[in-house]
Amino acid sequence: MAVKSILVVDNEPYIQEVTQICLEAVTHWHITTASSGQEAIDKAESEQPDAILLDVMMPDMDGLTTFQALQANPQTRHIPVILLTAKVQASDYRRYSEIGITGTIAKPFEPLELANQVAQLLGWTLQ
Repeated sequence: MAVKSILVVDNEPYIQEVTQICLEAVTHWHITTASSGQEAIDKAESEQPDAILLDVMMPDMDGLTTFQALQANPQTRHIPVILLTAKVQASDYRRYSEIGITGTIAKPFEPLELANQVAQLLGWTLQ
């Protein structure tokens, strides 16, 4: 079975590192990171990850704008996107689902539960 790959997109290096460590400690997934929306789009095109964890609040290009760009690109529109956000309300979950977001995980997340949350949203099993 092929190793799953996840692209973690967050402008905060600390969040990238914590997310990567949390996922790699529990799974065999290959984790790469990006610090901006444009870097995420470029890496998604070139690396074709199995999923993207995307921060909503980023400078220059926010997460929703990045998601729209990914959806507009035939090379990346098939990649499921999970939002990582500190600002989420009940109405946001419905709105995000309606525009095609696979799921939303609130920050701060529980480090030991992150891999399970991601796997559940994507319908993956953890080995």
